[in-house]
Amino acid sequence: MKAIWYDAVGPARQVLTYGDRPKPQAGQGQALIRVRASGINPSDVGMRGHGPMAYPQITPNSDGAGIVEAVGPGVAETWLGKRVWFYNGQRNGRAYGSAAEYIELDTDLLTPLPDHVSFAEGATLGIPCMTAHRSLFLAGPVQGKTVLVTGGAGAVGHYAVQLAKWAGARVIATVSSPDKAERARAGGADHVINYRTDPVAESVMALTQGEGVHHIVDVDFGGNLEASLACLRVNGSIAYYASKGASLPKVPALTLMRLNATVSGVYLPISPHEARRRAQSDIAAWIAEQPRQLAVAGRFPLKDCASAHEKVEAGDKVGTVVVEIGED
Repeated sequence: MKAIWYDAVGPARQVLTYGDRPKPQAGQGQALIRVRASGINPSDVGMRGHGPMAYPQITPNSDGAGIVEAVGPGVAETWLGKRVWFYNGQRNGRAYGSAAEYIELDTDLLTPLPDHVSFAEGATLGIPCMTAHRSLFLAGPVQGKTVLVTGGAGAVGHYAVQLAKWAGARVIATVSSPDKAERARAGGADHVINYRTDPVAESVMALTQGEGVHHIVDVDFGGNLEASLACLRVNGSIAYYASKGASLPKVPALTLMRLNATVSGVYLPISPHEARRRAQSDIAAWIAEQPRQLAVAGRFPLKDCASAHEKVEAGDKVGTVVVEIGED
């Protein structure tokens, strides 16, 4: 099969190799998937760029979508021919990810993909959408509550906005530009705050009549901490999945205590199994109901995976960059 791999970390064009690799076989409890689209996350390019190398050779990318071509022992044949999306390809003890024509995975990592969702769109679901789900529901149901999603136009944030609205929450989103504001509104945000021009905490408090929000899905815990605590109501919660603004923020312990606040970090690959299974189930129900905004930020052929990684590293994408393998 054709595949991408690297055996040393560094710039994409220097370390990524395109060529032939042995076609894998489905083992116990596994399915063999003919990959049609491979989704690239910032963590994928980070591992390729900086490591450390967990294995002598790595095929990158965690997420993807394709068709089940074969099944291993213990797997029902009803999986054969199914369109699926998957996550955790190159993660958790696995060296070989989705930047290849085939991948073998435990069926636990697969979710059926409806016919109305393209393979490229399906490849955007994995880590971004499941991280959004975990971050949104980690502290409990959000129906009837007010949720603040920071970075509401980003790959994770935009899914958090849509899922929160689907779950019955009132949604406030922060963005950095008018175009991103429109994207957040299109996803269902009830209110949008441009954090470059408007004070976030003051704006949130005004929108909530001084009560604050019940829960925050946060793209930058350290960078947003001051504003988050200034608009979080008593007994509120924060779930963050990144902290680029400050990796070692000063945490005001007394403020957190007086708010009786719950703060949780989210790293999907090691999140509780039952939480990941619930995310897969909810996402399946969500995308089955009607067309959703599943943003493909760029499409590249497998042999040009280096350009796809570079587009992610550029930091200006809106959605998920995808490597396409074959016709959709």
